[in-house]
Amino acid sequence: MNYEVYRNTTLGNTLQECLDDMIQTNQITERLANRVLKEFDKSINTTLATRVKTRYNFKGTLSTYRFCDNVWTLLFKQIEFKETQQEKIVAYNVKFVACDGKKDTAANLD
Repeated sequence: MNYEVYRNTTLGNTLQECLDDMIQTNQITERLANRVLKEFDKSINTTLATRVKTRYNFKGTLSTYRFCDNVWTLLFKQIEFKETQQEKIVAYNVKFVACDGKKDTAANLD
């Protein structure tokens, strides 16, 4: 399953703005723009799952959590991140959104 959460990143927002501009100037159709966004969703999910190897440890105070529609949302306060052999990075409010990364064969049929 390809989630659309990465559309709200700087890269995703920039892509959407460019596609909107191209639609406005009749360079592409809205249907093609939607296909590009679906390909972006698929590519970013695959790339992050297979190419990113950096691991961070973190500890903090879990403020709030919820599980809805197979998506976890975790809100932390006073959280510390540490990569192996690196300095700690401290943040005061962090929100994690975690989706099931397993392939859903029924969803991949389209």
